[in-house]
Formats: sequence, C-alpha cells, structure tokens
Amino acid sequence: MKNIILSLILVFFVSLGFAQEEKQYKVATIAFYNVENLFDTINDPEIYINHEFSPESDKRWNTEKYFSKMDRMGGVIKQIGADVTGSAPAIIGVSEIENITVLEDLVAAEPLKEYGYQIVHFDGPDHRGVDCGFLYRPEYFEVTNTAMYHVTKADDPDYATRDQLLVSGLFDGEEMHFIVLHWPSRRGGEKRSSPLREAAADTTRYIVDSILALNPNAKIICMGDLNDDPINPSVKKHLNTTGKKEDAKDGILFNPMYNIYKKGIGSLAYRDKWNLFDQIIMSPGFLDKESDGYIHYKTFVFNKPFLMQKEGKFKGYPFRTYVGDTYMGGYSYHFPVYIFVVKEK
Repeated sequence: MKNIILSLILVFFVSLGFAQEEKQYKVATIAFYNVENLFDTINDPEIYINHEFSPESDKRWNTEKYFSKMDRMGGVIKQIGADVTGSAPAIIGVSEIENITVLEDLVAAEPLKEYGYQIVHFDGPDHRGVDCGFLYRPEYFEVTNTAMYHVTKADDPDYATRDQLLVSGLFDGEEMHFIVLHWPSRRGGEKRSSPLREAAADTTRYIVDSILALNPNAKIICMGDLNDDPINPSVKKHLNTTGKKEDAKDGILFNPMYNIYKKGIGSLAYRDKWNLFDQIIMSPGFLDKESDGYIHYKTFVFNKPFLMQKEGKFKGYPFRTYVGDTYMGGYSYHFPVYIFVVKEK
C-alpha cells in the first residue's frame, strides 16, 4: 500500500497522548462532499419527474459547463487533506450525483485520473434522481460487500428519498464500514420536515447496530449531508451521537463535528446563518489509542478561500455552480468535510 509517512512533530504526540519520541505514522484522508447537482446533460423524463439540467432547460446546462464542473470538482477533491498527506483522499463519499456515468467522468477528469479511483454506486428512488456515491483508491481500500438501505415512512408507502449506501471492506488490511448519507431536506420548514430526517437517522442507526451486533469493536464511519446540525434530535438522539470522546462507548457514536459547530464553523450558509449539515461520525473503535489499527486524528471543514464567493451579498458563502437558474461557474453550495486517520508504522 502506498502510504504517506509523516515524521510527526511534538504537537501531534501530545494530542494523541503518546510519548514524546519520534515515531512514524501512516496517515490517510477520508472525505465527504455534496457536489451540488452533478447531473449529465441528457433529459430523460421517463426516469425523473423533472430534469432541470439539460441544454433546453432554463439553466442551459450543456456539455461545456458539465466538463468544466468535472475539472473544478476534481481539483477541489485532489486538494482535500493534501497539505498533510501530500496526496488526494483515500476515500470520498459524495452526494447529489445523478448516476454512475457522472462519477466515471469525475474520476476521469484531469485532476483525479492519476489516482485510479474506483466507484460504488446504486440507482436510488429519489424523484429528482440524485444518489450517493463512494469513491476509493484501490491501493488503500478493497471492497468486500456493498448494500443499499431504503428509508421508509409508515404512513406513506409511496414515499421515496435517497437510499443509504453501505460499503464494507479492508482499509490497509483492516476491516472498516462506510455509510454514505443524504438525509431528507428541510423543504416545508425545519420543524415540519424533521420527522423525515429522524426516520432517516433511525435507518442509519439500524445499519450501525447491525454491524456492531456482529462486532462490538467494528470501525464504522457515517458520512453525509444530514440536512441537520450536530445538535438536532435526528443526529444527537436518533443516531445517538456525542461530541465528547469519553462518552463514545456502548454503541454511542462520536461526532467530531459537534465542537466545530460550536465554534460557529459551517459547511453551508443560508440567510446569513452557518449550518454544519455535512458531517463525518464514527464508532468508538476509531478512538482506541491502544489499537493496532487506524484511529481518528483530526476533523476539518475544507473551506479554502477559492471555494468562497468573492463579492456581493453572498460574499464568504460557498461559491456555487448555480443560484436558481443563474450560472455562477463555481463549485458547490456546500464545503467538503474530512478527517485524518492515522496508524503507527
């Protein structure tokens, strides 16, 4: 496996609680990115209720814009965590992608093609056709199992939202599980729509519990656009998370985004308020400093200045591809989020 080895400085040892002596570590980046409506240009009304993204639509979405966005998104992904690892992420969960074709074009884009990313994707039931996807570098990760889980609504058998993607495999020979999520939006209002996200959280929790029942020490990462903040009931209560490492035990998941949120840092902005909907949450197995395997080191929002709107009333907001039907030529209305995992060499 091609790992970047760091000779870590004193601050690193102190934060991990190790002795103050020189050690070497393998370090890898795991990231999530809502890539904002990554659609192809083909209008297929037999599949989706409404396709806004075609040359004939008000957005005038065309081949030139499509491949320009692929290059821009690939350029963003390539930089996530690279200041530490010197390379692109080992694992990337993505949301708001239309189909496997757009993922194939994304990983084939100039900024990413050298990394040979492989893809896990299933077509889901969402009426707009947006799905989740999983990208991985095969020198880091070997897939052993994949599954999709439907979110159901007891009083509405026709309810359809994004499926939840489970990918299990060996990360540098160590078993890990990744759940990629895009919970229901706040359309209709936060309070009115909250039961939908709570139902989605219950589904995620079911997946987590199913894995932990087989291995209480399993290493599980839940990552996605949850459309709720770390303090909301869907995340805190239904998914059963905590922002304190010492409380992450007996199935309670650790949410490192909690303290980031408390500092006022977000991954998207709406009406001059920052939200941290994009989250990476993990099982207690990633917190065991005595573990021979990978453990969590740090968590960040990738909010570099080039990803921000430079002027106007939305200055400082994420620089997006579209505002309504107006083409901005940016990236996404979400910032990516990412973690570093480390393992002593």
